[in-house]
Amino acid sequence: MKNLNRINLGGLRAIEAVARTGNLASAAEEMGVTVGAVSQQLQKVERLLGLPMFYRTSKGLQPTDRCEELLPRLARAMSDLSAAVDIAERKVANVLTISVPPVFAAKWLVWRLGEFTAAHPEVRVRIDASPNVTDPNTADVDACIRVGKGDWTGVRLVRLVDQRVFPVCSPELAGRLKAPKDLATTPIIRDKGQMFDWSTWLAPNGLTDEILGVGPVFSDASLCLDAAIGAQGVFLAWESLAFDALKSGRLVAPFPGRFRTGDAFWLVASADAKPSKSLEKFETWLVRRMNSECCPGHFLAA
Repeated sequence: MKNLNRINLGGLRAIEAVARTGNLASAAEEMGVTVGAVSQQLQKVERLLGLPMFYRTSKGLQPTDRCEELLPRLARAMSDLSAAVDIAERKVANVLTISVPPVFAAKWLVWRLGEFTAAHPEVRVRIDASPNVTDPNTADVDACIRVGKGDWTGVRLVRLVDQRVFPVCSPELAGRLKAPKDLATTPIIRDKGQMFDWSTWLAPNGLTDEILGVGPVFSDASLCLDAAIGAQGVFLAWESLAFDALKSGRLVAPFPGRFRTGDAFWLVASADAKPSKSLEKFETWLVRRMNSECCPGHFLAA
């Protein structure tokens, strides 16, 4: 790595930032310096290398062929440096950052997180509630909680609990439901982005989704659950989502039977980094806590 002694790392960072963002102004904003400073960094590194990195055109800076050759390695290097700094900062602050789907955070995790904090006051948990798929190998997180089949590659997976679904509704509406076939005359609440459909529950009961009527449609499972609490219809929910509303009596499960969707909840972490003590503690707590609720025997019927 002695060749790095000749090159200012700030100049290499400037090359990567300008090429990625497309202009000096955006690169300067990201780097926290002036446009002139970025321009000077580029000129300096070009002189040291004896090679032009960008063509100066009327449309702005365009990477040269040699620059295009360097960019994949520079991008990886800058990502690794950023991750290294983040790890160092988190180690000092003992902060554990977990990326979580917003509905799971709002309806389950946030209500139980105090239990973990009370048991492990030395760990500061930061929840990043985001629907976006996050790569723990490169992103500013220690781990992610996601739902799927666990077929992601290049990551370390911890299976939390299988996802099982069942109909839920308000106690008032439940009085009209004596058998699964009664769903034919009941409004059905639908989640526009749901990863499974009603056939998961209907098929084991000898029915098809053709019996289902119309009802309100929402773009978020949390809104669907609230609509069910508000007696607007029957919603096909999963255990971690509906557990608290069932326990409090705001919702009931009018029929027995919970069926697996084929997906599960997973803790997804980097395959390259050894898990910290804080992450190990969180994993242990999360597996135990989810399995204590999402298992047979909890509030199965009205």
